[in-house]
Amino acid sequence: MHIPDGFVSGSVAGATGLASAAALFVAFGRSQDAFGIRRAPVLGLTTAFIFAAQMINFPVAGGTSGHLLGGTLAAVVLGSPWAGTLCIATVLIIQAVLFADGGITALGANILNMAVIGVWVGWGLTQTLQRLFGGARGRLPLAAGIAAGVSVVVAAIACAIELALSGTAPVAIVLPAMTGTHILIGIGEGLITGSVLVYLARERPDLLPGEQQQFRGWLVPVVSIFLVAGVLSLFASAWPDGLEKVAENLGFIDLADKVRVIVPTPLADYSIQGLGTIGTSIAGLVGAAVCFAVAFGIAKVVKPKNA
Repeated sequence: MHIPDGFVSGSVAGATGLASAAALFVAFGRSQDAFGIRRAPVLGLTTAFIFAAQMINFPVAGGTSGHLLGGTLAAVVLGSPWAGTLCIATVLIIQAVLFADGGITALGANILNMAVIGVWVGWGLTQTLQRLFGGARGRLPLAAGIAAGVSVVVAAIACAIELALSGTAPVAIVLPAMTGTHILIGIGEGLITGSVLVYLARERPDLLPGEQQQFRGWLVPVVSIFLVAGVLSLFASAWPDGLEKVAENLGFIDLADKVRVIVPTPLADYSIQGLGTIGTSIAGLVGAAVCFAVAFGIAKVVKPKNA
C-alpha cells in the first residue's frame, strides 16, 4: 500500500505530511512514558522483522498480491501504540530513502495510513476484543489477528480518500476498489499476525511485554530475520500489490512515472544492479540491519524520563 510519487496532490501530500510529523513528535514524547530502554533490543528486532516481512508479497485473488503492514503486530509486541508508530514509521522512511519504495512526496501519507491509522486501529481493536474475550492471554493472537485484518482495510480506506481528494480517481470508484482488494489482503495480515504471536507466546515470551521477562538472547530472532530478508524474500509474488492493481484497473498507474522524486540509491527496488537474486538477498539483509540500528538508536533516545 506504499503510495508512490504522483498519486496524491501537493495539498494532500502537505496536509498528511504535517499530520504525520505531529504524530511522530507526540509518539517520541509519549514513548518515554510507555517504552523503556530495557526493551530496546525488542524495538530493533521488531522493526527489522517487519521490514523483512514486508519484502514478501503473498498472492491473493485476481493477479493481486499483498504484504504485511505490521502495525498491529508492532504495537502488541512492543506493548505500546506509540512505540508501534515509531517502528512502522522507521520502516517506511528507510524503504523510501534506501529502496525507492513509496514516494518521497507521499511519505507523509504513507506514514499516516500505516504507522498512525494502521497502528492505532489495530491496537484499539485488539484491546477491545481482548476485553470481550475475557482478557485471557491465550486469546491475544486471535484478538490481534482480527484487529490486524481490520486495520489493513481502514488504512486502505484512508488511502482511497486521499486519492479521491487529490483528484486521482472518483471516490465512488476508488473507495470500493481499495476496500474490496484489501479485505483479502487483510485476511493474510490477520493470519500472519496471529501466527507470529502464537509462536512468541509459546517459544519466546521474553519478546512480549512483561515486567518479569528478561531478554533471552539474539540468536534465534536474528537468524529468523535474516532468513526472511535474505531467503524467503526471493519467493515473493511478482503480482502487483493491492494499490498497484487498483491503479492499473482505474487507469492512473502512469502518474507514478510522470511525477517521481529520484533518490540516488544502489538498492532501488530491493536489488543491486548486475547481481540478480543475490542482490535481492543483500538488499534485504542491509535493510533489516539498518532498520534494527535506527530503531535501537530511537529506543536509546526515548528511554523513560525517570531513568
